Amino acid sequence: MPDSSTPPRTIRLADYRLPDFLIDAVDLAFDLREDGATVTSRLTMRRNPATSDPAAPLVLDGQDLKLTGIALDGEALGANRYTVDAEHLTVTDLPGVFTLDITTEIAPQQNTTMQGLYTSGGNFCTQCEAEGFRHITYYLDRPDILARYTTTIVADKAKYPVLLSNGNPVETTDLGGGRHRAKWEDPFPKPSYLFALVAGDLVAVEDSFTTRSGRDIALKIFTRRGDHTKVDHAMRALKASMAWDEQVYGFEYDLDLFMIVAVSDFNMGAMENKGLNIFNTALVLASRETATDGDFQRVESVVAHEYFHNWTGNRITCRDWFQLSLKEGLTVFRDQEFSGDMNSRPVQRITDVRRLRAIQFPEDGGPIAHPIRPESYIEINNFYTPTVYEKGAEVIRMIHTLIGPERYRKGMDLYVARHDGQAATCENFVAAMEDASGTDLKLFRRWYSQAGTPEIVVEDSWDDAAGRYSLTLRQSTGPTPGQPDKQPLHIPFALGLLDAQGRDLPVRLAGEAAPAAGTRVLSLTAAEQRFDFDGLAARPVPSLFRGFSAPIKLAPQPRDRLAFLFAHDSDPFNRWEAGQQLATQLLLEGVAARKAGQDWRLDAEFVAAIGRLLDDPALDAAFIAEATALPGESFLADQMRVIDVEGIHAVREAARLAVATALRDRLLAVYRANDDHGPFDVSAAAVGKRALKNAALSYLGLLRDDAEATALVLAQARGAQTMTDVLAALTVLRDRDIPERAQVLQDFYDRWQDEPLVIDKWFALQATSSLPGTLDAIRALTRHPAFTLRNPNRARALISSLAMGNPLHFHAADGAGYAFLADQVLALNAANPQLAARILVPLGRWQRHDPGRQAAMQAQLDRILAAPDLSRDVYEIAAKSRA
Repeated sequence: MPDSSTPPRTIRLADYRLPDFLIDAVDLAFDLREDGATVTSRLTMRRNPATSDPAAPLVLDGQDLKLTGIALDGEALGANRYTVDAEHLTVTDLPGVFTLDITTEIAPQQNTTMQGLYTSGGNFCTQCEAEGFRHITYYLDRPDILARYTTTIVADKAKYPVLLSNGNPVETTDLGGGRHRAKWEDPFPKPSYLFALVAGDLVAVEDSFTTRSGRDIALKIFTRRGDHTKVDHAMRALKASMAWDEQVYGFEYDLDLFMIVAVSDFNMGAMENKGLNIFNTALVLASRETATDGDFQRVESVVAHEYFHNWTGNRITCRDWFQLSLKEGLTVFRDQEFSGDMNSRPVQRITDVRRLRAIQFPEDGGPIAHPIRPESYIEINNFYTPTVYEKGAEVIRMIHTLIGPERYRKGMDLYVARHDGQAATCENFVAAMEDASGTDLKLFRRWYSQAGTPEIVVEDSWDDAAGRYSLTLRQSTGPTPGQPDKQPLHIPFALGLLDAQGRDLPVRLAGEAAPAAGTRVLSLTAAEQRFDFDGLAARPVPSLFRGFSAPIKLAPQPRDRLAFLFAHDSDPFNRWEAGQQLATQLLLEGVAARKAGQDWRLDAEFVAAIGRLLDDPALDAAFIAEATALPGESFLADQMRVIDVEGIHAVREAARLAVATALRDRLLAVYRANDDHGPFDVSAAAVGKRALKNAALSYLGLLRDDAEATALVLAQARGAQTMTDVLAALTVLRDRDIPERAQVLQDFYDRWQDEPLVIDKWFALQATSSLPGTLDAIRALTRHPAFTLRNPNRARALISSLAMGNPLHFHAADGAGYAFLADQVLALNAANPQLAARILVPLGRWQRHDPGRQAAMQAQLDRILAAPDLSRDVYEIAAKSRA
């Protein structure tokens, strides 16, 4: 492990070269024992005819392995034919075609990194993306090596009755002596990162799906005993995903069996291993009593995401890890569209953009900003980022917007026809879209290589005599690390024009024939560009970047325009957006007034507009819940040059209280009208009603002297029948310093202490409290019997909830929050460096804080960098954050 005096090697896209060897087939045998595991691999290999060095040695990747045997074409190799170091096995003097047999010993029970083969809850499982396979056996552990795998597993039959791997089962044998064997064959070539193995005492819930060609696919979800009652929703989501992918993309599942295994100790959300998806329990288990509506929707989304990877990730994988967004950005876009079809599409878009702004925009503006296809990395695990995933999805969405859905589908068909069974690049994908649509996307490619969030300034003018309306757009992107100078991007600009009554007008460029009224997609391709529109009887109101047609920051618009759009825009996203931007302007004015010692009150007309939304029966309940919520503290902070932590919190809470006070009776009526005690379901309508009811409760709970409102919150916290409602009430109580608070939280813990995912919520609730003394409470919770750093979900629930979800206390002026986070990073560094690096990220966002906080954050980064034996994962994030 490196320290700050010995920085590790940087991997660069420019240095990519074809492998000197190819692997056609892999025959793996695992002997699993209580004291470790023996792995025997037979690699059928050949030299790559596309490379130029016929004498190149074979250099295989391997870490934490004990080599116990190596043979070439059946003959044991002497020590003069190979060398072993900490990360490689090098073999010399090899023929053009050969087989290599390698035997290694590994210790899964001692593997706390959760990469490679490890144990969770007494079961064996794997995580090989990105470079975990090298912790299992020596191999060319890179995504452009595709091979067919056969896997044989031998283990104790009583302890590990279920033995699973990729592909289709071909043999199960009782070996006697209490042991048994299972053999699996995967007919589709795949890279090593898609290898999976699970062995344990698991229960399967089974179902089936009939494909459009009439093939019956067996579906199995495996869980620990007792959890099998919580997978019905995941199974429904899987079947819906399979049907949707056939209908929308023409993608049919290709094996005879699809399996999901739920694992409690998992660094990631889920993994798309071919035919054997391994899931974090948090993203597959859901019941009315233990999961919120948000949990149900995340399960649906992630099940779909991992299933969709079968084609966009598995059948076509990425040539190298710099192309990660090729599979992840594309598949996130696919799962977002699926979720939009399954639920409220406008609310899904709002949710996706809210997430993008909360986690990706700050990354794009910080020290670890990088393009969706980065140019270099030290540790690939650090590039599973919101930029690669969420911004990557926005890039795919922009292509879809620019060329239209029909030509996008033709582009996908062409992409698959060209690259099925291959390791592809981002250029391959864009080229397929260009060729299928006839659209020039040369300039658009800059989105793949340029970091940062573009900022757009819009100016308009009206020529009454000519009936001509003009918009001038200017785009700019600020400097990011390694990219001081930015070039203009190709930005899809979805535009609507509204008349004085809020009706959509035709968007007709000067000189064109009149189109139908509605949204028009234009292309902004220059640093400054003017668009002229004619055929108008009066000056219109522009609705800009409808549907958030590009991941940009739009300069503040006139307040009267925002108020009009908030009341009238036919585009649901832009109606919500207008309210958010209007609220942002008002709240930031309040922050400035507070800093200047001036009085400030929330604009009464804005409060009235929220009231009108509550009374509008034509609107979707879920949309009203989103539209009546004020922008979050982190979003407001992102709008400030120097962040005023305390000011943002104080003003936002004052504004929320103003809404609650003015609209108290209407909020109470909304709550009662949507308090449905009928049969539980997670339909869009039912979820929307609960969302609106709890949005009203979140306001009512601020009325501290209102006995009826407080009683409502306490009754819901104690007696609600769904976790959605219980958690909504507890979220109110976490910020209320009342006598009942502690007992309600303790009662919640006592009831759910045997449900790990629910206890994660209990930890997260307390970590996000705004009450004084929260940081001391968090420190005490690290000593709670239920807390452990060993489980990533539990660690994230407490530590990341503070750092990402509680700016008031994480950014405490005395620096205590920063010191706490650094303590946890150092505690995790050796045991789980991947998790340590991920929770470290917020500590690097110091540039826009006041000098005192900057110094405190820098001091903790220096402390981390000075620690001995720093992992590559942590070193990279800390060093880039400190620069």
